[in-house]
Amino acid sequence: MANESKTERFRRIATRRTNKVLYALRLLQNCSNRSTYEFTDEQVRTIFNTIDKQLTETKAKFKNTGKLEFKL
Repeated sequence: MANESKTERFRRIATRRTNKVLYALRLLQNCSNRSTYEFTDEQVRTIFNTIDKQLTETKAKFKNTGKLEFKL
């Protein structure tokens, strides 16, 4: 790991973190079982709106790697 390139480090860390996100989503999916849990459509909307907002912010961070530039 000491001699690892930035690309190799990104791949290693991004792979691990992506797998953690996927695992957490699978755990959340378990909450959809109506015989075990009771929830409203509004609660579900709130959950997924929050997830969608964070996903949008995260995607933007990958796209906006350059400096902001002002133009008239």
